Amino acid sequence: MKKNLLSLALAALLGAASVTSALAQAQMTPGTVQVGGQAMYPNKNIVANAVNSADHKTLVAAVKAAGLVETLQGKGPFTVFAPTDAAFTALPAGTVETLVKPENKATLTKILTYHVVAGNMTADKIMAAIKAGKGTATLKTVSGGTLKAMMNGPKNVVLVDEKGGVSTISTYDVIQSNGVIHVIDKVLMP
Repeated sequence: MKKNLLSLALAALLGAASVTSALAQAQMTPGTVQVGGQAMYPNKNIVANAVNSADHKTLVAAVKAAGLVETLQGKGPFTVFAPTDAAFTALPAGTVETLVKPENKATLTKILTYHVVAGNMTADKIMAAIKAGKGTATLKTVSGGTLKAMMNGPKNVVLVDEKGGVSTISTYDVIQSNGVIHVIDKVLMP
């Protein structure tokens, strides 16, 4: 009985040490940002980090359904505007379920690649482009569409899609080994 209690106590202690070690590593690794309650490590690629975010389960499932995992694990660099699960939930009922069906793969791929810009567009670069554009920057997406980036206040960037929908960047500069992620609060539509 004492051995079992000792074993359980030791296991609990090791588990706590493991969690503490992971948190310490996240805090010590330069450039590490917390997204969805998890550390996003700058030495991991976009997909490797995104699968750990509790706030991006729908996005990860959609990327898998569209067959874009290998692409987003590629060299890049890519800038990904990553909608949260709440952003997908705000779409009309049944939209996500319909899009992830195999027969809708082309449409899903177009929507997802509309959230990706080639290159490494950090917040500073986006804001500089907005300033150079006298208040608006046009970003060419991998899908072939365009997004308009504008300032909403001194430090808030908003994106306007081709349908006039507006999304705000809530977390900037989540640096990846193959690009950067910016978390957004709405799904962008081409």
